[in-house]
Amino acid sequence: MAVSWCVHARSHPEDGGSILVVVKSVILIGMPGSGKSTIGVLLAKELRRNFVDTDLLIQERTGRALQDILDEDGIPAFLAIEAEAVVAYQPRGEIVATGGSVVYSEAAMRHLAEHGVCVYLECSHEVLEERLSNLDSRGVVRHPGQSVADLLAERQPLYLRWAVITVPNAHEHHGETVRELAAALRPLLGDVSPSAPAAPVLTTPLTPGT
Repeated sequence: MAVSWCVHARSHPEDGGSILVVVKSVILIGMPGSGKSTIGVLLAKELRRNFVDTDLLIQERTGRALQDILDEDGIPAFLAIEAEAVVAYQPRGEIVATGGSVVYSEAAMRHLAEHGVCVYLECSHEVLEERLSNLDSRGVVRHPGQSVADLLAERQPLYLRWAVITVPNAHEHHGETVRELAAALRPLLGDVSPSAPAAPVLTTPLTPGT
């Protein structure tokens, strides 16, 4: 799919005017347990960019944990809250880790894809099952009785639809994935840096999931 560029204005040091600087964000998508938050922090360090986790944006916007929203409001309400939070966020060249359920929202994914390169961190259901031991408490959007394999089968076509880059992430040590991904991204990102004021660095969410 086509990827748009996010353009910012920056003061020119010589003549006091302004120039347009082209900046892309990196949008990490994938299943819960695929390593989006962990890879995102490491990739942000590698590429010298800020890191944002949209699960944290939801929690900051609502003042509630993800699992609490699911338990009290239900899945449709959670997905609406997630979509609203993502669409309200304006990426400015950051590394962005998204919730696994964001791909259910066409509006949210179009917004993210317009501002950056979507990267799918791909894992088999066997790997995900080894990593996920707290499905009922970590804020994962799933229906009763839905297994990790079922969830992956449902979401995989959506992840692949939006992905510009797909990176297998079955490594026990994420450093290898980060190096491979950084090498693939650098030609797309170029050597520019975000010109707008840096967004706060948001680290591991309190209840990562979705």
